[in-house]
Amino acid sequence: MEEEKNEIKKAVALKYERGKDAAPKVTAKGTGLIAEKILEIAEKEGIPITEDPDLVTALARLDFYDQIPPELYRAVAEILAFAYSINNKMKTGMK
Repeated sequence: MEEEKNEIKKAVALKYERGKDAAPKVTAKGTGLIAEKILEIAEKEGIPITEDPDLVTALARLDFYDQIPPELYRAVAEILAFAYSINNKMKTGMK
């Protein structure tokens, strides 16, 4: 009999303003119902959502408004590139 694994949902929201911030900052984080609410708001606002369990675990250790540490720059840069790509496609009407 295979044991079913119930994982608690986790979410972390980041904010980055080019020219203003040195690095992205943690603006929201949570587990369980709070994570679900973060994801619900992001979806409602059209904010791109990606899944990376290892990265969310590392980011969840940071305090609110902490900038991400240099060792996470590459992973977060890939996600930001994904988000910018989606935003540009939406602005130009491409799917």
